[in-house]
Amino acid sequence: MPTSNFFYRSRRVGKFGVPIEVLKVRTLKETTSQYAKDDEYLWYGRFLRKTKLDELPTLWNVLKGDLAVFGYRPEEQSTFDILPPHVREFLSKQKPGLVDLASLHFFDEEFLLQQSKQPAETYWETIRPMKYAFQVFYHNNKCLLLDLAIMYLAFKKIVMAFFKK
Repeated sequence: MPTSNFFYRSRRVGKFGVPIEVLKVRTLKETTSQYAKDDEYLWYGRFLRKTKLDELPTLWNVLKGDLAVFGYRPEEQSTFDILPPHVREFLSKQKPGLVDLASLHFFDEEFLLQQSKQPAETYWETIRPMKYAFQVFYHNNKCLLLDLAIMYLAFKKIVMAFFKK
């Protein structure tokens, strides 16, 4: 599946550390930093990010078997490499997915980081440790009821994002 200016491939770490390419909708201008500012979004980018519609092409990765529906969001290699060893080991044994408790809790992560005076520190000292706690919780408590709750909450957050100003 070729990419275009509308799509891009993001190289991520899959199960057992195997690299996967996740297809996404491009929402930022090509010359942006890791923590995007308002003027770095394409004209449709902020809406797609807010509603998570930029993730729709990632369903292709589920169909290919690279991702599960439920599971931690796969990390970019550069981020994965600097995670603590016990976190890398834990994540390597899991199949990444489209949605998990951490992605629901930090649904507005990008916008939280934009508000921070030190986004990198906020991410590594506050957000990332909490994500790991959610990931461990999910792993230890996986069941149909939890997956249904995650599906319901994801749907609710996406619908609410459409109506949020």
